[in-house]
Amino acid sequence: MVFVGNPFVEQFYCRKLVPGKQNCILVPVLKYGCSLYLLQYFEHVEEAEWAVHVMKESGKAVAATLCIGPEGDMAGVSAGDCAVRLVKAGADIVGVNCHFDPAISLKTMKLMKEGLEAAKLKAHLMVQPLAYHTPDCSKQGFIDLPEFPFALEPRIATRWDMHKYARSAYDLGIRYIGGCCGFEPYHIRAIAEELATERGFLPEGSEKHDAWGTCLAMHTKPWVRARAQRAYWEKMLPATGLPYSPAFSKPDSWGVTKGDDVLIQQVEATSNDQLKEMFEKQKKFTGIVA
Repeated sequence: MVFVGNPFVEQFYCRKLVPGKQNCILVPVLKYGCSLYLLQYFEHVEEAEWAVHVMKESGKAVAATLCIGPEGDMAGVSAGDCAVRLVKAGADIVGVNCHFDPAISLKTMKLMKEGLEAAKLKAHLMVQPLAYHTPDCSKQGFIDLPEFPFALEPRIATRWDMHKYARSAYDLGIRYIGGCCGFEPYHIRAIAEELATERGFLPEGSEKHDAWGTCLAMHTKPWVRARAQRAYWEKMLPATGLPYSPAFSKPDSWGVTKGDDVLIQQVEATSNDQLKEMFEKQKKFTGIVA
């Protein structure tokens, strides 16, 4: 398997143009004899289409995932239409990854599935959400949150959240169920354990603990022993322990999107003058003084 993502495509892969397409393409990876090419982290479905067209030349299976939410891509293409366009471009597997939590990602997947059904198209479905709760995100997802990227830990989902996510994804018809930023080994184990019956076996490491906290039956404190049941953990609403922590944050949406000068990438490191410009913009939008 080879993973190829955007925006790194332009910087790290040759700029070979496909006739008739303004394309930054992935030709170098075709030399690897892989059984599956996974194209992921695209904010614009148009760019993902370009990548799919090229990777299909390999004759191998191609999976394509977008980092979008229920509102669709950054150009305004709906989630359903994004799925349709990817399949028509040749993708065998379509879905979403990153930017949003499991609940929001599954809402997007439902819209993508409905779009495919309406167009009478078929494809396998894939979902790889964040392990962070992001109910307060705007269209661009968690990168707009003020906590991004170094203060997201209070938003981490529990292993019990992952059980719920895995079951919901499976019931939706998704068969490639994984995770992206924030996922830890115990999160992936929880997914595999929730679907152990469907898979026919438990994942490695399951022997190191008892499912749903049943090992607590041996705890010295009776109120902890009472937690040795699935119902307790399914209904748990964890607190952050941060006395002044708000439930939601205000996303830093600066109102810029594809085509804005401030989004132009460069090879060289960001200069001090450029940083000062960003600090001034931050002060304008958030009131934070650097």
